[in-house]
Amino acid sequence: MVANVWKVVASAGDTVDDGDTLVILESMKMEIPVLAESAGTVAEIAVNEGDVVQEGDLIARVE
Repeated sequence: MVANVWKVVASAGDTVDDGDTLVILESMKMEIPVLAESAGTVAEIAVNEGDVVQEGDLIARVE
């Protein structure tokens, strides 16, 4: 699936909980939140608003 990065919610250095929204993607007029899979600190947001991503692309890294 190809999607556009609609909104970057989290920033590097932010502390997040399991399930917090990191980035919101848009595909076929649907918003798809990318959620943190675990609690931790956002080490990297690898995308910018307007970028095009597809399955397998790194979007964010939480440590």
